[in-house]
Amino acid sequence: MIVAATQFAPVAGDIAANVRTVAGLVRAAGAEGARVVVFAELCLSGYEPSLIRDTPELVLGEDDSRLEPVREACRAVSAAAVVNGPVRTADGRPAVASLVIGPDGSLLARYDKRHLYGIEQEVFAPGTADGRFALDGVRFATATCYDNRFPELAERAAADDCAVYLASSVLAADNDSFEKVYPVRARDYGLYVVLANVLGANEDGVGCGAAGAWGPDGERIADAGGTDPGFVLAEVG
Repeated sequence: MIVAATQFAPVAGDIAANVRTVAGLVRAAGAEGARVVVFAELCLSGYEPSLIRDTPELVLGEDDSRLEPVREACRAVSAAAVVNGPVRTADGRPAVASLVIGPDGSLLARYDKRHLYGIEQEVFAPGTADGRFALDGVRFATATCYDNRFPELAERAAADDCAVYLASSVLAADNDSFEKVYPVRARDYGLYVVLANVLGANEDGVGCGAAGAWGPDGERIADAGGTDPGFVLAEVG
């Protein structure tokens, strides 16, 4: 199983532009054999909680027509995409939600970020359930940025027979997660950990890229570097 970890600089508040970028990366990674393509936290809107709070039209529905280019890309290359954005919930607030769009363009799973950080608590509704999906016999767990600070998510993933833990994040260069979170989750629970990150300025700072993956021994097995948009492939399982 090949998974692609992506990085790019989302355009703040421009769903259409970000969807085009996401769809293009799905097609490119799928053409190189990726079966799952993972994207950063709030890649569809940019990591801009204040802007999302003040701009209701940035909130997406699960079946939002604006995501059709991503669905088409998934169908074209027979790959799943884990895309994250502000997605409507029943209580009226959006969630920081990962939508897993399957190789046939259907919704395989949805995961709403459980642990909200800072201003996110004012804007978003927290999730209440863990994220799971399976493809080609491989079981995946999903988590979003600050979630990864809580080891019980990875512990439950391993106990639930997940082999791959997908982390959609927004991280700056001074974030210690690259040393103290992702490789530790991989090593402690015997998981492949795949990180998607952002580049460029956002409400949290400046994304540093370095998307990639760690093997179950905690060693880096893929690194996209810190400057160029695109993706890196990792063999998992």
